[in-house]
Amino acid sequence: MSDATEPAAPKCVDVVVSRAVLLPWILITCCFALWGFANDITNPMVKAFSKILLMSNFEGSLVQFAFYGGYFAMAFPAALFIKKTSYKTGILVGLGLYATGALLFIPASMMSIFWPFLIAYFILTCGLSFLETGANPYILSMGSEETATRRLNFSQAFNPMGSLLGMFTAQQLIIARLNGATAEERAAMAAEKLQQVTAGDLAIIRTPYVAIGLVIVAFFVLIALVKMPHTQDKTHRLEIRATLRRLFTNPNYIEGVVAQFFYVAAQIMCWTFIIHYGTRLFTANYGMEEQAAEVLSQKYNIAAMILFCTSRFICTFLLKFIKPGALLMALAVGGFTLALGTIFIQGIVGLYCLVGISACMSLMFPTIYGIALAGIGEDAKIGAAGLIMAILGGSVLPPIQGAIIDLGTVNLGFMTMPAVHASFVLPLICFLVIAVYGFRTHKLGEV
Repeated sequence: MSDATEPAAPKCVDVVVSRAVLLPWILITCCFALWGFANDITNPMVKAFSKILLMSNFEGSLVQFAFYGGYFAMAFPAALFIKKTSYKTGILVGLGLYATGALLFIPASMMSIFWPFLIAYFILTCGLSFLETGANPYILSMGSEETATRRLNFSQAFNPMGSLLGMFTAQQLIIARLNGATAEERAAMAAEKLQQVTAGDLAIIRTPYVAIGLVIVAFFVLIALVKMPHTQDKTHRLEIRATLRRLFTNPNYIEGVVAQFFYVAAQIMCWTFIIHYGTRLFTANYGMEEQAAEVLSQKYNIAAMILFCTSRFICTFLLKFIKPGALLMALAVGGFTLALGTIFIQGIVGLYCLVGISACMSLMFPTIYGIALAGIGEDAKIGAAGLIMAILGGSVLPPIQGAIIDLGTVNLGFMTMPAVHASFVLPLICFLVIAVYGFRTHKLGEV
């Protein structure tokens, strides 16, 4: 499993990815798609679990709390482990935990209660934390520092491809196949009938997770057999105190962690609650049945991801001509504007605004990541942990948004609006924070 004797990754100033590291780069880039699948098959499960297990939106959003809580809990231990061993070993541990969490859906579905699923999600995302903590800086290290941000953005461009597959799987293999009974109809069922319906729906949820778990096992074997470039320092000394001192006195890094916290929160909220937003719109304004409205809303979620993916490639190209800080600021301002439209514009146009936010979010994660780690050298191995721990934003803010949605309506004094509309004030605030970070980094002229 150790790759300590393998050659160092060559540095080429002009080439984003050299031939010498092409195969390792492809394999690690595939990991971006693999965790994208996990993220975006899970977002619609908030609505699914709420209906199947007769829970509130707040309770259902605990899926996100467990999912992104795993990122937070394991990021720093993962960074220490990778620092002590190697990127390859850390990535293999991540794949192992990912597969374990996915396969735990088998006993969880048989128990027909919520908390075993939360444990499975937590273990799965402990694995994703290892993967992201290792893969992001590993990609940065596979070439020159001058092309590092472009290289990471190119790898990150494959993340939404996995996300699209996850969304499609959620729509076609889960949501569309669930029992069509509403929460009210389920609550009125006899206990035996309800247990039968619940067990059937949880089995439907289980199948795609078990399938991806088996895929991850195969991928674990593949990466274990391929030689990877060695980029670790030879001594593997863990100078944690000195490293943390340097990081905590680096305002660009600290502000980057804060910006990443709010970005991930905005992304998860916009992609999780688009189903709630669309379902309310289509049932209230167009008289659709709830399940049909949910399926149609998931199609808009897929459209948002296609837009996200397309925009990622376009914005990666624009980085040749526009500094990362300036582009980040412009995208955040666009997200802020569309969030305003999502809140205040009624009808289908408001949903279009919500879908459009994805185009603005497309480049934010890797750009913030690259800016925050710029010029910190070996400290990036620990610094990466802080940026992965910032994914906690996806655990903290979505339950708050779910609690707002549970209010039903919100009275602003001058108008009353559906609570699901008002809840998008949280992403609005997030984009404001990101815009400030983009402005500050651009103003300093460093990136």
